[in-house]
Amino acid sequence: MAKNLVIVESPAKAKTIEKFLGKDFKVESSFGHIADLPSKELGVDVDGDFKPKYEVSKDKKSVVKKLKDLAKNAEMVWLASDEDREGEAIAWHLAESLNLDKEKTKRIVFHEITKSAIQKAIENPRGIDYDLVDAQQARRVLDRIVGYELSPVLWRKVKGGLSAGRVQSVSVRLIVEREREIQNFKPEASYRIDAEFANEAGQAFKAKLPKNFDTKKAAQSFLEKNATASFKVADLEKKPAKKSPAAPFTTSTLQQEASRKLYFSVSKTMTLAQRLYEAGLITYMRTDSVNLSDEARKGAQAAIETAYGSKFSKPRNYKGKAKGAQEAHEAIRPTDFSLHSVDIDRDQARLYDLIWKRAIASQMSDAQLERTNVKISASTHSETFSANGEVITFEGFLKVYLEGTDDEDSEQDGMLPAMKTNESLLNNYITATERYTRAPYRYTEASLVKQLEELGIGRPSTYAPTISTIQNRNYVEKGTVEGVERNYSQLTLEHGQVQDKLLTEKVGSDKGKLVPTDIGMIVTDFLVNHFESILDYNFTAKVEEDFDNIAEGKVNWTKMMKDFYKEFHPIVEDVQENADRESGERILGTDPKTGRQVSVRLGKFGPMVQIGTAEEEEKPQFASLSPEQQLNTITYEEAMDLFKLPKHLGTFEGEEVEVNNGRFGPYVKFGKTYVSLPKGVEALSVELEDAIVLIKEKQKADAPIYMYKDLPVQKGKGRFGPFIKWNNTFINVNKKYDWDNLSDNDIVTLIEEKIQKDIDKVIHNWEEEGIKVEKARWGRHNVIKGKIKVELPKTVDVSEMTLEEAKALIEAKAPKKKTAKKKTTTKKK
Repeated sequence: MAKNLVIVESPAKAKTIEKFLGKDFKVESSFGHIADLPSKELGVDVDGDFKPKYEVSKDKKSVVKKLKDLAKNAEMVWLASDEDREGEAIAWHLAESLNLDKEKTKRIVFHEITKSAIQKAIENPRGIDYDLVDAQQARRVLDRIVGYELSPVLWRKVKGGLSAGRVQSVSVRLIVEREREIQNFKPEASYRIDAEFANEAGQAFKAKLPKNFDTKKAAQSFLEKNATASFKVADLEKKPAKKSPAAPFTTSTLQQEASRKLYFSVSKTMTLAQRLYEAGLITYMRTDSVNLSDEARKGAQAAIETAYGSKFSKPRNYKGKAKGAQEAHEAIRPTDFSLHSVDIDRDQARLYDLIWKRAIASQMSDAQLERTNVKISASTHSETFSANGEVITFEGFLKVYLEGTDDEDSEQDGMLPAMKTNESLLNNYITATERYTRAPYRYTEASLVKQLEELGIGRPSTYAPTISTIQNRNYVEKGTVEGVERNYSQLTLEHGQVQDKLLTEKVGSDKGKLVPTDIGMIVTDFLVNHFESILDYNFTAKVEEDFDNIAEGKVNWTKMMKDFYKEFHPIVEDVQENADRESGERILGTDPKTGRQVSVRLGKFGPMVQIGTAEEEEKPQFASLSPEQQLNTITYEEAMDLFKLPKHLGTFEGEEVEVNNGRFGPYVKFGKTYVSLPKGVEALSVELEDAIVLIKEKQKADAPIYMYKDLPVQKGKGRFGPFIKWNNTFINVNKKYDWDNLSDNDIVTLIEEKIQKDIDKVIHNWEEEGIKVEKARWGRHNVIKGKIKVELPKTVDVSEMTLEEAKALIEAKAPKKKTAKKKTTTKKK
């Protein structure tokens, strides 16, 4: 039995650390938090000192028992959870739940999983930091109270199954307010002047007029003045400039840059970063520090001088803006700067490369530039055109890395040809293009993180979970907004003549941006109207500051809770008792046939149009909105069209054919078969002939091409290419097969290879529990139960994994079961 027991959060981290410690150390995992507030009750003494009632989760009881047994036989227990508030709370819960002897317990922390860092941590143990524990406890308790008390209000006043949260609701509010800004935006037109000139050597370059014209008439008048003008270089200025590298990554800047450059979601970035950290490749990934240790700066300097030479090296210190004491005290960086490429799966490697480049670039020399500005005058008026150019004279950090930008309209200055003052220029053309002011941009996940950080809402550990939560709860979605076509005018002066063209552009279209759903807008309006203080950005930021002060030992956490609750709880009671229901209702007009009111609102099954009211003798008529329609933008005409559905088209092969809208868009129904309409095709535009074409295509696609073991084989094409389907299993058909002309032998080979591959990839199969461990891509493994899949990095040895360990992983990943309070009825007096 090992003399020392080291407890960390994850099995991946345990395996990595165990390699660095000798035979006297055994490293085990707690699989995250072992204790939490109960799922079926508030679990907080709101009438006393707000003491939380913690309980060991059912799925962690076997883990706790195992750790208890190991701790009893160890001479020393080392609590090695992360050095942040969550990690400190885990260490405290372990000490309490395992009944650890203080004399035999040490707390160790490290920011990277390397041999030197682990040994240094062992040499410098400390006790549990109870201020950090209190800060985590305050966050957990306050968020539990807000969610536990607000959610039932939403069930009663808006719709069942809804939830609210201190940070999530404020995040949704940001997205809702941005959407309303866009909807209410009134674009203003002006005319932008662009030109192309050529120097005496015939080399062309672009220039602009620094000002716009408000009217078409003024723009045309300006172009006409240039029709007979001669042009020359009035002034030419060259001056040196420099660009400095960005600081190394914090959590939020990593999330933003991975979104811009790699198109990763915030949650994907954090999952990959966690794997890189646990594999010992990068430092801790939840941090708001931009600092690098002396050792790291020296490592970066050595790597830079080896790869690029000493003139590219410039060691730097960076200072961050973060106030909080929560996070680890170093930026995200590689643990070994000499390791540029690593043998890991593709997405991890891409993220590692981004982290390596950003950290290396932060310690490199400035880029040296020469910026040129050319002023161009005309003989017939006093306005001056301007052309800008930029040349890199020394690459510096740009040899490795250039930071991305969220500005979708940004333009880079190119090179200008050689010119001299008073040189005559030839004008090729001048355009006056009608341009409109732009509505604000919708948030991406990355720009939302940036906004949350700027407002002081949340912390590095909360950004990714918050963004996932608001999407999972259907308050926000990554939407595709089609946009609308708009005409604009363009005047062109060429060969002394002004021509006028009417052009068309598409505006307002967006893909992959965060768009609020109807329910997100309705819930936000209700919460802002009745709980303005909780949804206030300054309040949410002030709460984060209070947590920081608790972590620094400046504020007592129970006093903070009492002050909050005595203001919050009475508002909840008042709203429960007195507030009206909220459905987002909009009255659109009246039905021409009956004269009854036409309105849209949120119903039990989602957004809908209603003709009539519940108070009338005749029952109201209802129609569901299609997925791309919203309560606050649908027009009267669009709403009335919904009552024309389902539209009966006729019969085909003895079956009724109709077209309708559903949850996933418009479709044709043929007997028991459903066929989705192609993108952009509206249900009401479909006739029987169109439907029959779609039905026949569906029948052809679904027709069996072979029978294997008395089960049909079908083929088709999906997102990942051609496939065959047999026994509810999709089998990819790779390029070595002629997919259009698959032979019977090809089909049998594909199926049998798939069956054997599925058998070979199973490492463990506990059939009685429905749990199995399978091989995955890139040397990783998955623990699977039903639809729940836990991905493990390749550093985890699963050959000796026990059923209890597999259960713990599944339970930790499984969504918490929702519990609703039983309804109580009040007796009438």
